[in-house]
Amino acid sequence: MTERDKMLRGEVYDPSDSELTAMRTQARSICHQYNQTTRQQAEQRSQLLHELFGSIKGAIKIEPQFNCDYGKNISVGDNFYMNFACVILDCGPVTIGDNCFIGPQVGIYTACHPIDPIERNQGIEFAKGITIGDNCWIGGHATINPGVTLGDNVVVASGAVVTKSVGNNVVIGGNPAKVIKTVE
Repeated sequence: MTERDKMLRGEVYDPSDSELTAMRTQARSICHQYNQTTRQQAEQRSQLLHELFGSIKGAIKIEPQFNCDYGKNISVGDNFYMNFACVILDCGPVTIGDNCFIGPQVGIYTACHPIDPIERNQGIEFAKGITIGDNCWIGGHATINPGVTLGDNVVVASGAVVTKSVGNNVVIGGNPAKVIKTVE
């Protein structure tokens, strides 16, 4: 089993593996090219995102600066919008549904590191995938932590730190985020 296979399965892996290093280098190059484009270069932006992401279902718009680890582990649905300065650490799969809107400076992080300092200092990692349902809105400066699933029609308040999964039709906020109310 390759280090990439281990990474995607949520097992401990070595991020310094040559295949993973090459993939990150490629993703950074594409992100850099993307971040140098302007709105008037919509066709070039679309091509770069299709090259970067694992799958794109339909219309997508991402404001620069955007950065990610691999890109290939990100799948987005139709009518997707991400505002300025967002980061997706996609060591694990990141699946985002249809009609999702993400505010500025949001972090979506699948990467995990051992708590034990001896293990952590060896440079090993593991990942936990993130799933975001349909019709979600994530407010600016929110953080979505590894392993979280957001159901459909979820609103994440600005600045929230989401550490646990939530079901459908809720507004969550705070640190750690908790359900504030139900969406009717």
